[in-house]
Amino acid sequence: MANECLGKPIYLDYNASTPIDSAVAEAMRPLLATAYGNPSSGHWAGAPARAVLDQARLSVATLLGCTPSEIVFTSGGSEANNLALKGMYFRRADRSPHLITSRTEHPAILAPCRFLERLGATVTYLPVDGHGLVDPDDVRRAVTHETILISVMHANNETGTVQPIAEIGKIAAAHGIPLHTDAAQSVGKITTKVDELGVDLLSVAGHKMYAPKGIGALFVRRGLAVEPLIHGAGHEGARRAGTESAMLAAALGKACELARIGPEIEPIRTLRDAFWSRLRSAFGDRVVLNGHPERRLPNTLNVSFRGERGADLLSKMPDVAASTGSACHTGAASVSPVLEAMSVDREIAAGAIRFSLGRGTTRDEIEAVVEHLRRLIS
Repeated sequence: MANECLGKPIYLDYNASTPIDSAVAEAMRPLLATAYGNPSSGHWAGAPARAVLDQARLSVATLLGCTPSEIVFTSGGSEANNLALKGMYFRRADRSPHLITSRTEHPAILAPCRFLERLGATVTYLPVDGHGLVDPDDVRRAVTHETILISVMHANNETGTVQPIAEIGKIAAAHGIPLHTDAAQSVGKITTKVDELGVDLLSVAGHKMYAPKGIGALFVRRGLAVEPLIHGAGHEGARRAGTESAMLAAALGKACELARIGPEIEPIRTLRDAFWSRLRSAFGDRVVLNGHPERRLPNTLNVSFRGERGADLLSKMPDVAASTGSACHTGAASVSPVLEAMSVDREIAAGAIRFSLGRGTTRDEIEAVVEHLRRLIS
């Protein structure tokens, strides 16, 4: 069965981006010709667009367990992260603001933090352990009287390690500090109810959950003010100016309706675990798991092959779409900053490949990849 898949494209990079679900595409299609009015207009042409926007906002809010008014539509996860960090900073820029984050965050968090440092902010970058976990006690020790925001991602995009956000949320609440989490990778894969997590801001990326690129959302807890990144008219509750796209909002709303965590994700988890078992059977101790063995996204498998370079292996499997945690430049391997922060041995880190599964992944494809790797490595 495995040989039948060899030579055919195999997509195992769902953490990078997902295909648009057929139901999502169907929800978008009629809006190419209808609901073309401005949602802010009070006449007959604006009303359908406003209705679409309202329904989409309700669908996102239902998945996150919040009210529709707490959802701000954005252009994606990166904008949502920037709005959370910069929006809080510019509201408190009069008091030498201090922010807390982790060393394994996505660049959409780390880059804004470095930008805010240039403006005068102080940022504490928390360490992680060998599994990539933040210690909540480190968060507690990092808090100062100047701390205005704690931002720790819900699940890591490379290793899938899920952070103890609920524990961190209790610490943040005890000190009266807002907590933000980048949930771009976790929404639709594990539970992301904002009250259970104890977060005040949460970022969503549409193209990580079978919606198109160009749409995302930021949950902003009622009563929390953020300075807009884009100033203009009072769209999105005066938190993000710009006429909303009813079509893209509808796409994200439909994707959230489809994100039924239990029945949707368990077959993927089972297939991911079977993949790991097959790799262990084929390579024994030559294959190493990166990330937490249990507190991990159900679709993510980041592994290193001892004595190999992940980039070299992927270059010899052009039909397999996956990601590597290292980049080879002029014969030298530059390891992933995430694995480096986890203190993974550089030789092992250089051999890392992230396989991320999704709704379209089949067992035959997994078998084909294992067989291909067996031939390459042997």
